[in-house]
Amino acid sequence: MPAGGTLTRATRVRALLALAILALSTFLALTQPVRLGLDLRGGTQLVLETRDSPTAKADRDATDRTLEVLRRRVDALGVSEPHLARAGDHRIVVELPGLDDPDEAAAVLGRTAQLTVHPVLGTGPGPRSAPADPGTGTGTGTVLPDDTGTPLRLGPPALTGAEVQRAEAEFDAESGSGWSVGLSLRGTGERAWARLTGTAACAAPHDPARRAAIVLDRKIISSPQVESSVACGVGITGGTTRITGGFYQRAAQELALLINGGALPVPVDIVEQRAVGPTLGALAITSSAQAAVLGVALTAVFITVVYRLLGALATLALACYALISYAALLALGATLTLPGLAGFVLAVGMAVDANVLVFERAREEYAAGPPARPRTLRSTLAAGFRNAFSAIADSNVTTLLAAVLLFFFASGPVRGFGVTLCIGVAASMVSALLITRVLAECAVALPPVRRRPRLTGLAGLGRVRSWLARRRPDLLRHRRRWLALSGAALLLAVSGIAVRGLDYGVEFTGGRMIEYTTTRPVDAERARAALGTAGLDRAQVTTSGDDALTVRTERLSAAQLRTADRVVDELGGGAEKVRDELIGPSLGDELRRGALVALGLALAAQLVYLAVRFRWTFALSAVVAMAHDVLVLVGVFAWLGKSLDGVFLASLLTVIGYSVNDSVVVFDRIRELRAGARDAPFPDLANAAVLQTVPRTVNTGMGAVFILAALAALGGDSLTDFALALLIGITVGTYSSVFTATPLAVVLERHDGASPRRTARRTARRTARRGGRDRRDSGARV
Repeated sequence: MPAGGTLTRATRVRALLALAILALSTFLALTQPVRLGLDLRGGTQLVLETRDSPTAKADRDATDRTLEVLRRRVDALGVSEPHLARAGDHRIVVELPGLDDPDEAAAVLGRTAQLTVHPVLGTGPGPRSAPADPGTGTGTGTVLPDDTGTPLRLGPPALTGAEVQRAEAEFDAESGSGWSVGLSLRGTGERAWARLTGTAACAAPHDPARRAAIVLDRKIISSPQVESSVACGVGITGGTTRITGGFYQRAAQELALLINGGALPVPVDIVEQRAVGPTLGALAITSSAQAAVLGVALTAVFITVVYRLLGALATLALACYALISYAALLALGATLTLPGLAGFVLAVGMAVDANVLVFERAREEYAAGPPARPRTLRSTLAAGFRNAFSAIADSNVTTLLAAVLLFFFASGPVRGFGVTLCIGVAASMVSALLITRVLAECAVALPPVRRRPRLTGLAGLGRVRSWLARRRPDLLRHRRRWLALSGAALLLAVSGIAVRGLDYGVEFTGGRMIEYTTTRPVDAERARAALGTAGLDRAQVTTSGDDALTVRTERLSAAQLRTADRVVDELGGGAEKVRDELIGPSLGDELRRGALVALGLALAAQLVYLAVRFRWTFALSAVVAMAHDVLVLVGVFAWLGKSLDGVFLASLLTVIGYSVNDSVVVFDRIRELRAGARDAPFPDLANAAVLQTVPRTVNTGMGAVFILAALAALGGDSLTDFALALLIGITVGTYSSVFTATPLAVVLERHDGASPRRTARRTARRTARRGGRDRRDSGARV
């Protein structure tokens, strides 16, 4: 240890590494643009799924070719900064910022646009249809109705959309024919059109055979008659023609767009459709930013009051954490969604947790020194970081497991939450173990700080720890009562699920959810009755605030959607659609299965990890407490009638991470105490571990509560339920780690059947495998 206030070589190396990370993060933050999700900037998102056709298989190659066709169609729509990407072998995600009409986008992108031109053989059913022509779905003798309903018997296709060079919507004011689509043909298409019209010109006037049928997706959209000026056998030359059919401007422009874009290689189904108005996205950013500023400010004030100088330095490290997290988001090219923004803010609480663990361990180390010769601040701080590392690593790994499962088994906004949570976990480790350490070591090396150790906040036990040291309550004395109380909470939660049922969101059930803002308040029952009278008798209507109304129903046709818009507009004295989500039933089933798989794997992964890191009794106790927290949270939402949607799933898996964090910290302390006092009764060790970790639990919980309370108050309707779920989960998780997991571990240890001697040998072997770290860190007192 160097004399005086000089910094060690390790501290200088850490400082250089921290400066390099901060410099790179600053560079990325200043030079890279952030990619906001559509729920933050407004627009439409479509998820399309390719499927097999009679003539083509929807494999990865067909999906890639479909993606390119869709890209051309999106470019023709004129949307700025569109984003298209393949998801798996059969799905394509299309994001269209600024386009708030999902039905318009779906009508353009979802059509196969297989354009063919056929000679007309006559009218009526005609002879038996011949096999369909590959890629067109029509063959010789196929009968289709024209735009007047007259059935036309068609010959084989003379040309296809692939032979069209360009299509353009045109308006002919002189002839009065209105809007039409002009076609410019190329190569074989030009010659084929001349042959087709030349043959048709030989038929008598008004003979159906004098017509040419233009078919789009097995529907005749136009069947013009060849004019009398066209010579028989010569036809129309020059390679141009027009599609007429009484088009409106929008219909003509969409048809030209489809023809220019080309035909889809395979059919596509729209399995998910979301639209968010730009005003709602701007409001979400504003409210989330306000919640973040307020929550972080309250947390900073709290830890500064509790830990004084080091608390203030930890606040500075939290600001660095925010910069590192933001830069990592930019470097990965990840999309920041609304749940992802909430996860970004929430991870601040995890960074606080790591700092609190270090500071509390340092306080213990300082108090453990002899009064005549107290430990130095530098050695105390180093011991705090060393002894807290195990708990920090275990608690962050368990949260990371939940975040990774979110990424692999969820989709959409919930997956974005998993990405930002993973980034937050990594950034919180860097913030607490590197930046906070460098700042703290530099601070305790200053002579004024060394002369006044109480300035650091480490030279004292703190109020909570001092009170516990005086009273030394035996919290586990009535462990069976605590377990009975937990069982009663479970019974109440399960009864809520059984009595009230679970209100699954549209994401899990499939259907459509439309959110409006109205000029005047609308009563939900009145709106439900009005929609039922209009033919939407299965619509579910809910209200929030004074001007927000949500309609949930099954899949709607375009006409039914217009009806719903009209009814809400009349009731509300004017209405604006701010959110529109459509989830197909197959995708809803898949999301529900994915949620259950993610939850099951989270439980299994936590169990395996904790069993490896600790004893099986600890692992089982932690997982049972975790399941207890999950059921209680779901039961509370059932009693409150809250919807279980993708955002709730994000909060549920976050609660899993928080629950295990608290249990891991207690069990890590039990393991440490056991290594230093192998013959002590296990209940005494467990009670001592609980008492020693209560200050950390209280201070960390308070830091998270500040942030979540700010989210609940300022985050808007979209984040209120998220924050509420986490507030409930953290409260229940804090209780269960002390009064469910630890008492259960005591009961299981008593029935484990292992003798004290065998337990001591097993503990000694574990200590040896860990390289003697437990022996070095056994300074805590029972």
